[in-house]
Amino acid sequence: MHVLTEKDVRASFVNASLRERNAIPLPDRFPDVGWGAIDFLGWRDPKLPLMGYIIVPVDEKPVGILLRETESRTRARPQCSWCADVTLPNDVAFFIAKRAGASGRNGNTIGTLACARFECNGNVRKPPLVAYLGFDVEAARQRRIEALRTSVTGFARDVRDGA
Repeated sequence: MHVLTEKDVRASFVNASLRERNAIPLPDRFPDVGWGAIDFLGWRDPKLPLMGYIIVPVDEKPVGILLRETESRTRARPQCSWCADVTLPNDVAFFIAKRAGASGRNGNTIGTLACARFECNGNVRKPPLVAYLGFDVEAARQRRIEALRTSVTGFARDVRDGA
């Protein structure tokens, strides 16, 4: 992911009003983000616990999305639809996002299951367990990274394009 400035972050949000963009807090340790080691930037709002924010590179441009965690809980432990980690050390939450443009202003939303604190970048980079003799751990890790990029980019496109 390319390095972003505060101005880039605020300008990237496609489903937020100007007032909402200006109120978005930057992530903790924003100047120290390891941009080369992440596929998307995600963080939660420390003052509004149900709010989350992600920025995804789509076609070389940052697409910021304002997310809201639903208050209802599932009975079974859900799986993150982005990193698909089956050995999750963290919680998964259901998030909804307004679609961009007129569609979002008309109340249309899209939902997804994602790691509650957006830990997906780290989850896909952990070496997977060796499944069999000759299993290529690095190739499996690279496939997981690519699958994360595809999933998160697809979600961002769905929000941005307001279908």
